[in-house]
Order: sequence, then structure tokens, then C-alpha cells
Amino acid sequence: MKMTSIIAIYALFWVMSAFLVLPFGLRTPNETGERLVPGQATSAPGNFRPRRVILRATGLSLLLFALFWANYVEGWVTPEDINIMAGR
Repeated sequence: MKMTSIIAIYALFWVMSAFLVLPFGLRTPNETGERLVPGQATSAPGNFRPRRVILRATGLSLLLFALFWANYVEGWVTPEDINIMAGR
């Protein structure tokens, strides 16, 4: 596999992981006891920490990419295994 493919696939895993871990640990201003800024939505997070999201997304994407790479090397699940039209 080429290095550009590895980087692109890892980037995809990272973006998916970021969206997966984004809502965990967030609290609204009503839950934290903060006052709302005029014009602020009541559902807006009051304690957003981007570094925590980046770290969690990086950890999860490393784990998912490691599983992907192990499958690529070992051949556990191949395109022939998931081809539903091959059985006809």
C-alpha cells in the first residue's frame, strides 16, 4: 500500500472518530450553571474542550486504523467475503 493511501485512510478514520467522540462529555449551560450569552442557543455546549476531542479522536482512530491494517495484512475479511452477488 502506498504512503499516500495510508495517510488518506488514516485521515478518514480520524474525521469519523472526531465526529463520534465529539458529543461525549459536553454539558449545556443549564447543566453547568452558566448564564447564557444573548443569542446563544440553549443547546450550545458550555464546556467544549477541543484538545480533549483531538486526543480522543486520535486514540480511537489509531485503534481503528490498527485493526484496518491488521485486516489488510492478514486478509481476515476480503472483498470476496462481502460480495453478496457472488453467491448467485
